[in-house]
Amino acid sequence: MQPLLTSINFPDDLRKLDRAQLPQLAAELRCFLIESISKTGGHLSSNLGTVELTIALHYIYNTPDDRLVWDVGHQTYTHKILTGRRAAMGKLRMAGGIAGFPKRDESPYDAFGTGHSSTSISAALGMAVAAQLGNSERRAVAIIGDGALTGGMAFEALNNAGARDANLLVILNDNDMSISRPVGALNNYLAKLMSGRFYAAMRRGSEKMFKGMPPVLEFAKRAEEHVKGMVIPGTLFEEFGFNYIGPIDGHDLDVLLDTLGNIRQLSGPQFLHVVTQKGKGYAHAEQDCVLYHGVSKFDPANGIAAKPVQPEVQPAKPTYAEVFGKWLCDMAAQDERLVGITPAMCEGSGMVEFAERFPARYFDVGIAEQHALTFAAGLACDGYKPVVAIYSTFLQRAYDQLIHDIAIQNLPVVLAIDRGGLVGADGATHAGSFDLSYLRCIPNMTVMAPSDEDECRQMLYTAYQLGTPSAVRYPRGCGPGAVASQQMRALPVGKGELRRAGKRVAILAFGSMLAPALAAGEQLDATVVNMRFIKPLDAGLILQLAREHELLVTVEENAVQGGAGSAVAECLQQHGVTIALLQLGLPDSFIEQGEHAQMLADCGLDAAGLVKAITVSVGA
Repeated sequence: MQPLLTSINFPDDLRKLDRAQLPQLAAELRCFLIESISKTGGHLSSNLGTVELTIALHYIYNTPDDRLVWDVGHQTYTHKILTGRRAAMGKLRMAGGIAGFPKRDESPYDAFGTGHSSTSISAALGMAVAAQLGNSERRAVAIIGDGALTGGMAFEALNNAGARDANLLVILNDNDMSISRPVGALNNYLAKLMSGRFYAAMRRGSEKMFKGMPPVLEFAKRAEEHVKGMVIPGTLFEEFGFNYIGPIDGHDLDVLLDTLGNIRQLSGPQFLHVVTQKGKGYAHAEQDCVLYHGVSKFDPANGIAAKPVQPEVQPAKPTYAEVFGKWLCDMAAQDERLVGITPAMCEGSGMVEFAERFPARYFDVGIAEQHALTFAAGLACDGYKPVVAIYSTFLQRAYDQLIHDIAIQNLPVVLAIDRGGLVGADGATHAGSFDLSYLRCIPNMTVMAPSDEDECRQMLYTAYQLGTPSAVRYPRGCGPGAVASQQMRALPVGKGELRRAGKRVAILAFGSMLAPALAAGEQLDATVVNMRFIKPLDAGLILQLAREHELLVTVEENAVQGGAGSAVAECLQQHGVTIALLQLGLPDSFIEQGEHAQMLADCGLDAAGLVKAITVSVGA
């Protein structure tokens, strides 16, 4: 049997294949995915689950003229392989390579850039309406997972789409069996029947026939809803104004092709429910799809190796997420008012132990960041002390709720903000580049950034004791290796810490930038201060440093615009102090994926970069 994948460079090549060849192509794609991702790392389980769906979409739809919008983008590797990027998969999520998510400037087949969830229906509806306005027959398809469907924005889009007559198809990729019962032959048959022209024509005809007899028409609609509701869970989507089809087996190419082929001929909003299995075709991933969701390099034959037991005398450095998780459990043991909230990031945020030990006080609200913050506000109103564990990039989605529902009411909500700064392979969509800028301008907020693990623990405790809105912002992964003290103590609010006394130049380091600042300070004989607080700022210390030095340098792993350095500049201006000020941080651009340390170096935020920038500034 001749291999097929090597001859498929673009969807036009795919469409030349006979339908009978497609299962072979699916098998080859799975082998390629496993082999490729094992060498680069990336999202494995979700991509193995969408192989047949991706093949069927590109086989039936005229891409890129027809628009495919993938929600989040975790499941788009097969899409990338079939759209001219097979050879580029060797540098997936690496500097200079292709992104792990769809990007409009990477390929014309990437109709919409995605990295955050629940956006696909809105974007695809916009494209469908654009086609309608331009009298085009072009089709738009949104592919959304059952997890992303928990996002409020998805329901806003469904509500709007159902009220329009645009040619939009929403495909629900249900890969956790969380909505439907197991799929069988009867459901597949019904889906093919209800997606066909005969059913659609019969439905339209009956509506015309009974239009003059409203009671009969209403009875007919209710009867249809009842019959469909007995075998499929489509009532909700029908109420939104969609024609619901499914659920169907997302790994049965014949069913997928027939159903999609029928749907493409229909007008108006359509909703197709497809059930897939995460990790499909790779036993290790099928058995533990969570472990294989996002993977590092591994041996495909043996799977992901178990982590070696670390010797007791040399424990592994904890990540900041683990420091947070340990603090959360310790604090919860002391205070029954503590509740922990996460928008679907339990494992990533370090909340697994808390969820097990304090299940009644653990709340995973799903992919619903806006709800998470206002839910926390409601709990805080009635005497509880919520701690919201959230990634910096996802907090952006709940900015109004932070201002309107928490800060204005001055409620005691602690934001434990993970992934502050650059995040490496996930790139610009997941970087926490802006939080210091958008947090420090909010009244009533206290904003802290720890320089090491112990400081992170103590800042979390400090924030919890404040009784006002507060944020502790820490980076992804491990810190410098400081041992977090079991004892918890409140830090003096708004006070920095002198870490090195020097001459001429004073470096004001915020959060993760203390380590490179200290290294640069040694080379330059500069004063180095761990600022700790972005808001309130230690104005007294800043003014003292200004009196004693020729140059102040602010360093932060955040956008320079509006960030911590801008706060220092404002402080100096307010007090009428004139001094040379060098603000170092992330540039005014979206920084693509790469290795974290190299990304910092490229931004001039390693020790060598700081020395170079300061030397040039002093020389000037």
